[in-house]
Amino acid sequence: MRNSSKADIGIFSGSGMYELPADKIEKVKISTPYGAPSDVIDICTIGDKRVAFLPRHGRNHSLPPHKINYRANLWAMKELGVARIISPCAVGSLQTNIKPGDFVVTDQFVDRTRGRSDTFADGPDVMHISAAEPYCPQLRKIAVEAIKAEGGRVHEAGTIVVINGPRFSSKAESKWFTSMGWHTVNMTQYPEVVLAQELGICIVNVAMITDYDAGLVGDVPEVTTKEVVKMFQHSIGTLHKILIRMVKEVPVARTDKCRCHLKPDEAYFF
Repeated sequence: MRNSSKADIGIFSGSGMYELPADKIEKVKISTPYGAPSDVIDICTIGDKRVAFLPRHGRNHSLPPHKINYRANLWAMKELGVARIISPCAVGSLQTNIKPGDFVVTDQFVDRTRGRSDTFADGPDVMHISAAEPYCPQLRKIAVEAIKAEGGRVHEAGTIVVINGPRFSSKAESKWFTSMGWHTVNMTQYPEVVLAQELGICIVNVAMITDYDAGLVGDVPEVTTKEVVKMFQHSIGTLHKILIRMVKEVPVARTDKCRCHLKPDEAYFF
């Protein structure tokens, strides 16, 4: 009989998603060397998989993006035995062909944050990971197929620029991001993605478009929190279906299509 405090897959949810529609098995409170995670973790069952669900802002949305304890969140998932993480989030669009209600399966990030604890390698052991391909290609393929199967409009790749928050972009910043060819803007994907890599956990981002950032691309008023929440709630039913389908489709064993797992001699220099 399996330990109820173990999970196969982790889900970090973003603004507007604080519960997962699945059978609740157990609420787990985990202590880590880096402090407390954002909230207690729900261990759920979806199909034949056990899923650890954690709203990264806390269930009362009490944690702004720059105050989230990303290291504790990732460490807690590792303690539960999680090998793969699905990381949905709300994002703003920076390009005209990416519209509110669309989904982007991110393949690259640009870090514009500051002051965040973004590594487990604080010494004396030093870790140098490659962030060339930060998101798991196997999970990205599964995400694309799941979004299509649930009738969502999907962009199969995209670069997400991660800003520090909690404020939204200025018009000058948004114009710059667009001119660089970046696709979406968000406040939480970094350092979540690289911390997962350091722990050898595969991760995929399903970005749900809620707005047009400062409004320049869509020729609309600038984004507001009310607008983000309204659009997220409009699409959350589809997102739930996508996540459930993804969990069911993720293979138990990793294959050569998954290149995320780091071997010690590939990641460390002593």
